Amino acid sequence: MSIMSKKTPKIADHNPGRKLFSSKFAAAVVWSITILWTIPTFGLFATSFRPKNDVFLTGWWQIFTHPHFTLSNYDAVLFGKGDAGNVGGVLPYFLNSLAITLPAVIFPVVIATMAAYCLAWIRFRGSDALFFGIFALQIVPIQMSLIPLLQLFTGGAHIGHFTLIPALGIAGKLAGIWLPHTMFALPLAIYLLHNFISSLPRDLMEAAYVDGANHFTVFRRIVLPLSIPAIAAFSIFQFLWVWNDLLVALTFSAGTQTISPINAKLASLVGQWGSHWEILTAGAFITIAVPLVVFFSLQRYFVRGLLAGSVK
Repeated sequence: MSIMSKKTPKIADHNPGRKLFSSKFAAAVVWSITILWTIPTFGLFATSFRPKNDVFLTGWWQIFTHPHFTLSNYDAVLFGKGDAGNVGGVLPYFLNSLAITLPAVIFPVVIATMAAYCLAWIRFRGSDALFFGIFALQIVPIQMSLIPLLQLFTGGAHIGHFTLIPALGIAGKLAGIWLPHTMFALPLAIYLLHNFISSLPRDLMEAAYVDGANHFTVFRRIVLPLSIPAIAAFSIFQFLWVWNDLLVALTFSAGTQTISPINAKLASLVGQWGSHWEILTAGAFITIAVPLVVFFSLQRYFVRGLLAGSVK
């Protein structure tokens, strides 16, 4: 028998001990990071239930040895009751944040989903250039556009005596906050959704067209149900961005208290000398509770949506 005809057995690199050590080490690292990340949040949560004197005199970890809790902080921060009630009462601002955030998430999702479908499955001259142009708009920082947009909303756009765009008159209104958030969310939304929608099976689309379905029917009955993971992933990002935003809301609310978000109210809770930290912790925990609910409600779609279009 020829030596060349012999099959050289493959040496399998099986080392159960090393794999077990690697798994345990990775688990230990993950648990360590999780604990370190959770401790400040737990401290904020514990402080929000502690009386004012305890907050200023002892650390939050004293709850394990000298537990002393109260609901007066939440009563003050929500309804403006109690000793610090004059600086509380964030419930109207909480509702303002919802009124700002929900439309600022729905509008770009609706527009971007339709635009992504058109760019992915309706071929027309210049569609690729249009897609790349939209993608390139992500490099424009929103901070550079705040003042020009505010001038556009209040005074319009003019060249000499010729009016290009009349004054929109939406500064100080909810529409004046929805529009900038929608505008600057669209490039990323269209890019993410385009990658997902373009990876949908072509045979499925062609079968629908052969059966007589038009683009609206295909979009409504096929694309939308299959795009839920990508839509949910972007919705999480957009919700967190708008909910935690303070700069855009302060700029376009024009100092109007009736549409100011909860973040604007929280900034004033501490006071000049930091005399109401217990109220601030309660308000801060209320603020982070809503994004946590949104994230955990949609987390099953999150990873699938982020990996959309990465492998075809």
